[in-house]
Amino acid sequence: MRTRARLLTATATAALLIGCVSGPAASKPDPDHRPGKPGKDGESVLVFSKTAGFRHDSIPEGIATVKELGAAHGFTVDATEDAGAFTPGNLAKYDAVVWLSTTGDVLNEEQQSAFEKYVKDGGGYVGVHAAADTEYDWPFYGELAGAYFQSHPHIQPAKVDVEDHAHEATAHLGPTWERTDEWYNYRSNPRTRARVLASLDESSYTGGTMNGDHPIAWCQEFEGGRSFYTGGGHTKESYAEPAFKQHLLGGIRYATGAANADCRPEQGYTKLFDGTSVDGWKQAGPGSFELKDGTLTTVGGMGMLWYEAKEFGSYSLRLDWKMAGEAGDDNSGIFIGFPPSDDPWSAVDNGYEIQIDATDVPEKTTGSVYGFQSADIEARDKALNPPGEWNTYELRVEGEHLQIWLNGVKINDYTNTDPARSLAQGHIGIQNHGDSDRVAFRDIRVKELAEASGEPAERAGESAERAGESAGPSGG
Repeated sequence: MRTRARLLTATATAALLIGCVSGPAASKPDPDHRPGKPGKDGESVLVFSKTAGFRHDSIPEGIATVKELGAAHGFTVDATEDAGAFTPGNLAKYDAVVWLSTTGDVLNEEQQSAFEKYVKDGGGYVGVHAAADTEYDWPFYGELAGAYFQSHPHIQPAKVDVEDHAHEATAHLGPTWERTDEWYNYRSNPRTRARVLASLDESSYTGGTMNGDHPIAWCQEFEGGRSFYTGGGHTKESYAEPAFKQHLLGGIRYATGAANADCRPEQGYTKLFDGTSVDGWKQAGPGSFELKDGTLTTVGGMGMLWYEAKEFGSYSLRLDWKMAGEAGDDNSGIFIGFPPSDDPWSAVDNGYEIQIDATDVPEKTTGSVYGFQSADIEARDKALNPPGEWNTYELRVEGEHLQIWLNGVKINDYTNTDPARSLAQGHIGIQNHGDSDRVAFRDIRVKELAEASGEPAERAGESAERAGESAGPSGG
């Protein structure tokens, strides 16, 4: 369910080479789940397909596909074209509403108010194709959907550039996705307010009018709820495509809260690892990383792959990672703020590690500044995807101030006071911990920040007062 803490099935483990024996991180279910069905384990989805304009003949296939996905993946599905279903009491039954190629003005003011309240209470929205051709006079809906339809050329093949490989709607796709559909142009570009997951290569087809920046799928958190939109799904054939069905499933799972993702806007980042080359990187210590299918996966250890080409001062580092093992005890971390060295222990002794392994004590578990400060465990557990699914970190360094986001949720806020260390300048590295640890990394990117950004530095409440602050590191 949407706000239920995600439980990690983990047992105590002995750290390899470094670390200590300890119990798993605490994780408790959140009793305040809302909306959704109390007392049930699966999510519930309403498919809404009312049309007051053009009606797509693919709607029956779309409904059947969502029901099929629900049966296979543990969520229930109801379908309706009755706008009378949009009441506070009825909407509260559902974790997300799929607007399936709706068109025109489909809700009255009372129904619109009920849906607005639903979203603000945490309800999810999934817009499919002509959902962008809907409710032009309702500003809330336009902002929720992300963009309104403007025009489209004829149905034709096109190349889709996949921009986000961590979101469940696109994690299964390669760098490009070639498929046939009716490709919408939009009245505005959602990139400044939503996370663009995929965009169209306008040179690969005729009729694109968005000047080379043409988002076609995106997500965002909006006024308390979650929103996912895909421009695909015009044709009946779309709903028989395995890749499109997985794309739709990932969007639904994000909207219901069954899967987490960082859906904050992202602009101005430079790839340090783009999936094809490790130019600029260097292995320190034993072990290695396997490069395959755009992903770096740890092999053996204990060593570190570090970005030798440049040191960074004030910056935002984003990268995607996942643990391969089902127990969630695959050990690895991201090192920052260390001097150049071919000895991985230099990073341990002189830098800071942001931990990935979720089975250690709080100050040495996922989201911690390893050995110094725990993450906010409750926030971390709600944001964390389980082993086998991708997660996204943002590490924002401004001077000696470090802030950590997991899947778009801020989970740690730390200020260095150790005169022997400095966050203000140093290298970036990813750890390969040992033979039994398998952690994968994708899309490592950085945006350098002005020394004084002027952006408010949100503090994580009492995080600076945690007892873990006084502990020393031992690697992780």
